[in-house]
This record gives sequence, structure tokens and C-alpha cells, in this order.
Amino acid sequence: MTNTSPAPQHATPALSARALLKQLQEQFPAFQDCLPLAIGIDKQLLDKLPDLNRKLMRAALGIHTSSMRYLRAMEKATHRFNLDGSQAAEVPAEHRQHAAEQLKERFKADAERRKAEKAAAAEAEAAQKRQEKLEQLATKFSRKR
Repeated sequence: MTNTSPAPQHATPALSARALLKQLQEQFPAFQDCLPLAIGIDKQLLDKLPDLNRKLMRAALGIHTSSMRYLRAMEKATHRFNLDGSQAAEVPAEHRQHAAEQLKERFKADAERRKAEKAAAAEAEAAQKRQEKLEQLATKFSRKR
């Protein structure tokens, strides 16, 4: 007898990484509180979750460590933290500076995007007004005949 059930749907890696990140946030205080993670946190994760897919873990860590919340925490941090929330090594000044630079770049990119959107909206509004004016003129001059 053949199996007629549909083939399993595989989530995209990004969705799976987000699901893993959510699981890590539920399981570990360092993720839950968005604390600066200890160097080598990946090894701690693999010790606690030996069946963890390394590629998926790296993707989840990338999402987490590039989040605005994490970068803001990192910018002000003095220490890194282990999975259980215990203090690990100090955060070097250059790591805080890197986080600050990343935030500055993000804010700049967001401001540029908003400016471009505003300009596009203004151009669309101007085009709409021109079109309405042309239609009014066409109506006005078509009546005089």
C-alpha cells in the first residue's frame, strides 16, 4: 500500500531559526532577558541541546545578536552572560563601540528609508494633482465647443 499522506512541509530556514530562537528565549534566561551572550555560547547550547542543528543554531544566534534590543543591551553592557544568566567575561569597549556603530547605521538607514518613502509619497501626490488638473482642463475646454 502506498502512503497517500502529503509530503511533510519543511519550514524555511528563517522561520525555523525564529522558532528555535523563541524556544531558546523560553528556555534560557540569557536569551529571555536579551543579555549580552558569553563568547562560546554556541558550545553551551550544544552541551545543553546536543541534537541541535548547528546551521539552524547559527541562524538563530544571528537573528538574536543583530536585533535592536540585543544591540542596545550590548552597547551599555559591562559583562556577558552564560545561558543560565550567570555573569561571564567583561565586555570589551570595542564590542560596545561596535554595537553602537551598528545601531547608528540602522538608525541612519531607517531615516533614509523613511525620507525616500516620504519623497515617493509626495511625488505620487503631486502626480495625482497634475492628473486631476489636466482632467479639469480637459473638461473645461471640451465644454466650450
